[in-house]
Amino acid sequence: MAAPAPTPEHEIVVCMGSACFSRGNAGVVPIIQSFLQEHHLEEAVKITGTLCQNQCRQGPNLCINGECLCGVEAQDLPMHLEERLGG
Repeated sequence: MAAPAPTPEHEIVVCMGSACFSRGNAGVVPIIQSFLQEHHLEEAVKITGTLCQNQCRQGPNLCINGECLCGVEAQDLPMHLEERLGG
């Protein structure tokens, strides 16, 4: 019998509501996945999507370990991931 998969240490929730999606969140998942692969964190981080979080005017929005980040630009995302997940 196989051992159960480890429980992720971190969680990233990406808003996929229409405003956040069109403002840049459409492209953040590949950036996150690439960062996780480069830093060997694939098993340590759970990535989920969510519908509108009612912060549309501040988007694009995502949460890392419960900390909501508003107005995240794709080029700044690796810095945010490094600060919050290490690597």
